[in-house]
Amino acid sequence: MVIFGATGDLTKRKLFPALYNLAKDDFLPHSFAIVGVGRQELSTEDYRKEMVSNLKEFVPNGPDTKLIKWFEERTYYTGGDFDDDKKLFGDLKDLLGEVTAKHQIPENYFFYLATPPTLFANVTQKVVKNGLAKEENGNWRRFIYEKPFGRDLDSARALNKSLLRQIKETQIYRIDHYLGKETVQNILVFRFGNSIFEPIWNRNYVDHVQITVAEDLGIEQRGGYYDSAGALRDMIPNHIFQLVTLTAMEPPVSFEANAVRDEQSKILSAIQPFMPEDVLHYAVRGQYGEGKIKDETVPAYRAEEKVAPYSDTETFVALKLTLDNWRWADVPFYVRTGKRLPAKHSTIIIEFKKAPFVLFRETSVERLRTNRIVIHIQPDEGITLHFGAKIPGPIVNVGPVDMDFNYSDHFGEQVATGYERLLYDCMIGDATLFQRADMVEAAWGIVTPILDVWGAIPARDFPNYAAGTWGPKESEELLARDGRQWKNMAE
Repeated sequence: MVIFGATGDLTKRKLFPALYNLAKDDFLPHSFAIVGVGRQELSTEDYRKEMVSNLKEFVPNGPDTKLIKWFEERTYYTGGDFDDDKKLFGDLKDLLGEVTAKHQIPENYFFYLATPPTLFANVTQKVVKNGLAKEENGNWRRFIYEKPFGRDLDSARALNKSLLRQIKETQIYRIDHYLGKETVQNILVFRFGNSIFEPIWNRNYVDHVQITVAEDLGIEQRGGYYDSAGALRDMIPNHIFQLVTLTAMEPPVSFEANAVRDEQSKILSAIQPFMPEDVLHYAVRGQYGEGKIKDETVPAYRAEEKVAPYSDTETFVALKLTLDNWRWADVPFYVRTGKRLPAKHSTIIIEFKKAPFVLFRETSVERLRTNRIVIHIQPDEGITLHFGAKIPGPIVNVGPVDMDFNYSDHFGEQVATGYERLLYDCMIGDATLFQRADMVEAAWGIVTPILDVWGAIPARDFPNYAAGTWGPKESEELLARDGRQWKNMAE
């Protein structure tokens, strides 16, 4: 594994702990090594010390000493100018040759670009130029690209074209760590492996779908990036749309990567595009002001480090999506994501239509609650089924009850970063959980008209929600106009 951006936050907090967890569970081959590449001039010895220190800090309950030693012996580093294709990439080629021979590794390399997206095409071109991307004698070369993959439809198309001129689509793995979470992967098994759910997973029974990805944190140390991106770019084309497609897709003919991604792509194509007037009615943006979270006063977005004092960048987005296909006609999908909300939780809620009331007219029951399935993605992964049951007693009355499935209760606590499954899948060549070029472009095709309208009409009311609340009032109104309301699972 070659990591570009080897001294960055992602590498120390996520990638190395993920590799450690894979090794602990015997999912890494003995003939495995890591080569870090960064701008800093460090010796391999210094980088190893840094790596060991980071593992001790970021692996829960402390890492195993023998396993640390195993990693230390297999970790290498080279640094320099990423624009210097002869020196840095020449050194990398030589180092890979040495490491491959020393650890008797088949010449299978995967390159992880934990770098700013502006470097994706440039680094790939230099890897190719130095002959490191060539697949021959049955060996493979693969490239993992972090999000965001482009800033809009035009830039995503340009990046895809640039990469596909140099390497094949089968070598490209556009990563979204959200898909490494167990519950996200379980959506397909839950839907298609259980005959009691799939028959009612359609417009005949479902009233609407809600998808929420809420964070109680602010932008932390990412002010420079976030102020140029915003919540829409950062979350909707990747995390949110992946959840939409897995929730709404038709059964694939198999679990083979392209069969699954074909169905996901069809859902993205079925989402009705936003006309300029639609953006005003069905898209809500917000920016947090000062407020309280868990009794702690937190600053407004505009007061955060590296954020412009009059920034128009949104930290909250809510959309009403309409899918123009047979299964989901007239079933709205409401999605929202935001920073500095009251709690960290990600959920998919399938809200079913109300049962006919005629049977209950002569009883004490005043109204019937709707049934719903809640898929909890984080922080506690699991699934809840809400339904009504008769309250014990001589009269007919109905009370809400829950049936809960929690991953940790049934399968034990799984310590994971969300990257383990994705790194392993790349190594075995399974691209199911990675975005294909057409999916990326379809997602940006939905988002770009919203970006255009918001860019042309600056927000006049920012900040429009206090930190520690569930977003601007317009978000509530988006559902209230349809006689519905958000389900806030973690208040």
